[in-house]
Amino acid sequence: QVQLVESGGGVVQPGGSLSLSCVASGNIPSIYTWGWYRQAPGKQRELVGSIMSLSTTNNIPSVEGRFTIARDNAKNSVYLQMNSLNPEDTGVYYCNLFWGVSSSRREFWGQGTQVTVSS
Repeated sequence: QVQLVESGGGVVQPGGSLSLSCVASGNIPSIYTWGWYRQAPGKQRELVGSIMSLSTTNNIPSVEGRFTIARDNAKNSVYLQMNSLNPEDTGVYYCNLFWGVSSSRREFWGQGTQVTVSS
């Protein structure tokens, strides 16, 4: 079993910055992908960005240039640095870890952490 524990988040004014962290424990293979998701009130959970084993990243257009995802494989951790935050970034942020495809896919989620951007 794999467990993900998130930290960070909080309340910040528009234009501010926050950073999130997520650490995994358990039986994790050497190749896996990290993702960060968020869910705004009344909306579906959406992918914010992902980072693959060789640190190739993909972000959604609305956060490109503002959010940065990084990983530390030695620490089984992923980070999300969020700059120039705006109220539309408010939501619960979840880290996600997965490997495999189709029937062999294994996926795990963090507990979620609240990010609120408000003046």
